[in-house]
Amino acid sequence: MATDGEYRRASKNQDGGVLKGLAKAESMLQLAIVLPAATLIGWAIGTWLDHKLHQEWIAIVGLIFGAVAGFVQIYRAASTAMRRN
Repeated sequence: MATDGEYRRASKNQDGGVLKGLAKAESMLQLAIVLPAATLIGWAIGTWLDHKLHQEWIAIVGLIFGAVAGFVQIYRAASTAMRRN
């Protein structure tokens, strides 16, 4: 079993600690999820509007808007991460 001193030494490594590494991993996981989620939400809203307004093209527009929103979010997160480093 590890002692308190061993845990402190492990958390004070050159990368800034274990928690900083976990925060970076969470950020990358968020980027991996945001594009498909935004696209799916845009498509779902477009499909709902298609049904309500008796149209056939709004789902495609919703899909495109969702994808663009996902890419914008990825760009924002990437530019923020680059400014930090």
